[in-house]
Amino acid sequence: MKYQKMLQDNKIQCEICPRKCILKEGQEGFCRVRKNTGAKITLTTYGYNTGLAIDPIEKKPLYQFYPNTPILSFGTLGCNMDCQFCQNWKTTKNKSANFILNKTTPEEIVTIAKNYNCKSVAFTYNDPVIFFEYAVDTAKLCRQNGIKTVAVTSGFINPEPAKEFFGVMDGANIDLKGFSEEFYKKNCHAHLKPVLESIKYAVNETDCWVELTTMLIKGENDSAQMIKAECEWILNNLGDEVPLHFSAFFPNYKFMNHPSTDFETLDNARKIALDTGLKYVYTGNLANIETSSTYCPNCRKPVIVRNSYSLLEYNLKNGKCLFCGTECAGKFDY
Repeated sequence: MKYQKMLQDNKIQCEICPRKCILKEGQEGFCRVRKNTGAKITLTTYGYNTGLAIDPIEKKPLYQFYPNTPILSFGTLGCNMDCQFCQNWKTTKNKSANFILNKTTPEEIVTIAKNYNCKSVAFTYNDPVIFFEYAVDTAKLCRQNGIKTVAVTSGFINPEPAKEFFGVMDGANIDLKGFSEEFYKKNCHAHLKPVLESIKYAVNETDCWVELTTMLIKGENDSAQMIKAECEWILNNLGDEVPLHFSAFFPNYKFMNHPSTDFETLDNARKIALDTGLKYVYTGNLANIETSSTYCPNCRKPVIVRNSYSLLEYNLKNGKCLFCGTECAGKFDY
């Protein structure tokens, strides 16, 4: 098996993510779904999911990846992070319990996507890094059938599996949770550097279209200094065309006493990002036409007008601005 190392006393080290869990026989990893079954690590949720849903692509969020197309979305259980503010904690913190899940093979997912005319399939709701084999097998089969695939991930993955993972994905939204090691250690029980390395690899070394999301939490990761540092890192390491979404936090899991993020916080972060030189910056999950729309990087006229996840106006032809002819970064059908 790939991405595992056999050790003494029937122990196996999982090498999918930076945790590198060392598992005794019968033991599950930090993620709760990768288990030492004797001679190998088995993904206990392979072929199982918490349900299938058809979403607008903008909900992932991906704003410059085949806009206004339907995407078939699913996830499983578990996670390899421990975010104290998790918005999906009822599934990410759930131990393996396949009897409560739906069983759907990669072949069936492809068939469902075709039957409902979905342009893409998304691995989302929990991190597909931990259901690596299920996600990769499904992505390969989707590609063979002309269906795009999208990973919604925190990017907490080791370099070698990252090559295979992002190599089979057509798009990804990577969650950059905050821009300090202290924030990651305190609030996610994880580390920032592996995430940054994954983002650099996916953007610079693959054909996968990448957008980034940072959910802002008051008093934790919303300082102007931290946001400025994040935007400068993006500009210097990824370029100015990677879209960045600032989304609002709502009290959940162990952060019930933290306030919801107001629109002003998102808007201020967006202004910092634009002033830093990033071309495509959005506010997410708080509806606002101005800050949800895509603007031509040259003439600054709106080329895609949105109200939340709804597309109101489309001023691109073959990915170029109808007003001045400048190409807009992204993946477009028309």
